[in-house]
Amino acid sequence: MISAAELARRLARDAEAVCRHYLSNGRRSGRYWVVGDVMNTPGRSLYVRLTGPDYGPGAAGKWTDAAATEEHGDLLDLIRLNRELPGLREAMDEARRFLALPRHEQNTQANPAPSNSPNAARRLFRAGRPIAGTQAEAYLRARGITGRLDWVALRFHPRVWYRETDKTPLETWPALLAAVTDPDGRITGIQRTWLDRDRPDKAPIADPRRALGHLLGNGVRFGAAQPAPAQAGVLVAGEGIETMLALKSVLPLLPMIAALSANHLAALDPSPALGSGHRQALRRLYVARDNDAAGRNAAQRLRKRGEALGIEVRDLVPVHGDFNADLCRLGAETMLAHLVPQLAPDDLARFARADDLRGLV
Repeated sequence: MISAAELARRLARDAEAVCRHYLSNGRRSGRYWVVGDVMNTPGRSLYVRLTGPDYGPGAAGKWTDAAATEEHGDLLDLIRLNRELPGLREAMDEARRFLALPRHEQNTQANPAPSNSPNAARRLFRAGRPIAGTQAEAYLRARGITGRLDWVALRFHPRVWYRETDKTPLETWPALLAAVTDPDGRITGIQRTWLDRDRPDKAPIADPRRALGHLLGNGVRFGAAQPAPAQAGVLVAGEGIETMLALKSVLPLLPMIAALSANHLAALDPSPALGSGHRQALRRLYVARDNDAAGRNAAQRLRKRGEALGIEVRDLVPVHGDFNADLCRLGAETMLAHLVPQLAPDDLARFARADDLRGLV
């Protein structure tokens, strides 16, 4: 087994590559890599020595953060802090992955889950945090979304792995995480939306949105289906997270689910109420389709399946390509005015706020 000291020395021999990977917001300045801190914040207070002997004063890989009461260490310490790992063993495992060395298998319970499994999705989602005050919140607000964002289905992670292809290097980007759950509330997958580090937008990468785990029949839920006469419920189903959050901005009381794509919307299971912890029959299902051929086809397929189960199915059709585009281009009041004729009168009375409807009905 390679010791921690040997791992630190091997990292130091390729110190600039380590810095470019974990401290990508920094830059080389002479014999040093300069960045804001171990968390990869832009700045100039942390210095990593790129050249020097293996041991002693001036050794390569040694770093000091002048702004953090002279915090210092080697590259193994830096990786542990950068990745917010709990201890030395986890930092050594991460260093071995970077150096492409065999992992020392000591605790089989710590083995990673299969890369595309629901368990892997649950692990990543648990590692996230609420999105308030993060790049994820800034991204959604920049998309014109004004409604609440403190949904349990949404989290943020500052560093999520991304690889364009199997032959390209691994990168890390901040990401919005959205939990996909089954009708009983169990997480079966997540959607990752990688975000730009410096502005409220998706990351400038080839494929900034990818799913992980099992999505078919399930979705990202924003509120449970509400009780109605005869113990029935009402639900709005659509494709993207931004689309459904845009609808939530103007119809905040309606329960909604994002299936994440047209194909998954067509395959959504409408038999239960798609709530959490219980199954309640639906009375009415609104399909908030995108205004394209794929959206129309998905809505038609879901309509047939819903009506076969005795569910009333209605389409909600945007003016532009989707309801997020409507919110950004039309504004909330005009968007709501366009939606009012598409909603059943009893749902308007139950799910729309009276102040919002003043002058529209």
